[in-house]
Amino acid sequence: MATFKFELVSPERILFSGDVVSVIIPSVEGEMTVLAGHAPLVATLKTGIVFVQTTESNGKEFFVNGGLVEVNHETTTILAEQGKFLEDVDTGVLDAEILTVETRIAGAHTEEDKKRLHETLVQLREFKHVFEQRKAA
Repeated sequence: MATFKFELVSPERILFSGDVVSVIIPSVEGEMTVLAGHAPLVATLKTGIVFVQTTESNGKEFFVNGGLVEVNHETTTILAEQGKFLEDVDTGVLDAEILTVETRIAGAHTEEDKKRLHETLVQLREFKHVFEQRKAA
């Protein structure tokens, strides 16, 4: 299978950098799968899981909360507003993120900021629900 270079960067660190077979990305336009030679694009991320397929039978999962993805013919790069290894995420982490966004909404000065933060809050709550269902399965 053809591979391509992929990098997932959070403000704290580089979470992943290497050759991959595919990457499944949660964008605000919908979930997308990137393969080698994908058409160039830039998209906004929503809260969710990035699945990185490193070989035909192996993969890694990461939690992202906002950011951008840039895809070109040779590389794909995610610049996440927040990113973590999925095993470092639990409902306590998600509850803390939800509380942070709720607090930021209360202190927002413009309607544009309130709207953007509200969208983030909805995404976090939806993700928490999916995350809890996944852990229960």
